[in-house]
Amino acid sequence: MAGLFVKKGDTVLVRSGKDRGVTGRVIAADPDTSRVLVEGANRVKKHTKVTQSARGSQQGGIVTTEAPVHVSNVQVICPGCGKATRIGHRRSDEDDNGKTHSVRVCKRCDGDI
Repeated sequence: MAGLFVKKGDTVLVRSGKDRGVTGRVIAADPDTSRVLVEGANRVKKHTKVTQSARGSQQGGIVTTEAPVHVSNVQVICPGCGKATRIGHRRSDEDDNGKTHSVRVCKRCDGDI
């Protein structure tokens, strides 16, 4: 359920783990596994082989990439107050068609996210 609050493009703060305190942008979010990919956090080294393919050869070596972080270990940073916060939801005002939409709201400053 917590995977619904963090979306791609959000700025988040890593709350626990080896990269505690790191802030970064969410590159990808996977609600099925409750994991997010945070830019600059949980970097791992991956050993790759030299391969030949139809598109050309790939150079082998050690590549550093980001690994997924569980969504419970990150917290969204509010763009309004600039602090890590919990997220709530509220219904927006009616638009021109008379429809309302769910809006994510900062629990600290009550501003839209």
